[in-house]
Amino acid sequence: MSESHFYAHPTAVIDEGCEIGEGSHIWHFCHIMPGARIGRNCILGQNVFVAGGVVLGNNVKVQNNVSIYAGVECADDVFLGPSMVFTNVLNPRSAVERKSEYRRTRVGRGASIGANATIVCGYDIGEFAFIGAGAVVTKDVLPYALVVGNPARQIGWMSEYGERLHFDDSGQAICPGSGERYELRHGRVRKIS
Repeated sequence: MSESHFYAHPTAVIDEGCEIGEGSHIWHFCHIMPGARIGRNCILGQNVFVAGGVVLGNNVKVQNNVSIYAGVECADDVFLGPSMVFTNVLNPRSAVERKSEYRRTRVGRGASIGANATIVCGYDIGEFAFIGAGAVVTKDVLPYALVVGNPARQIGWMSEYGERLHFDDSGQAICPGSGERYELRHGRVRKIS
């Protein structure tokens, strides 16, 4: 594999059989396993592990000390905060082989997962969702939802720009950072301009 199209720190271990997109940066002590697919312009911070079968879209930012296990798929523009955790088996036991029981976890485009959050396997995190630091996700998270706590519970909505949305009586909100407009209807948010 040619490393001319991406940067890997000399301490990183890049196994044959993985794919890394142009412009990506792999930093100190990372390990990328065979069968992992990493998109363009991704940044993997220090001590990141990416298992075979993992898919990271373009422009994914992975902060230090994150392990991304088989079954995880992250769409474009996902942010994974420092030391956040993915799982891939619901009931692990050291003495019981459960590789055939790995559960899929999908993280939608533009979603952010805060530092030290835990994502229990088998759930989907919607586009532009925001998982607060230390949250423990034990169910699907809606697009644009803001969730916090253990277990994680929804406390609001976030814009694509990463700002809290406050909806008026007509179900309309304007992002204070970007000026974009959003609509809340039937428990779902969508950007309207």
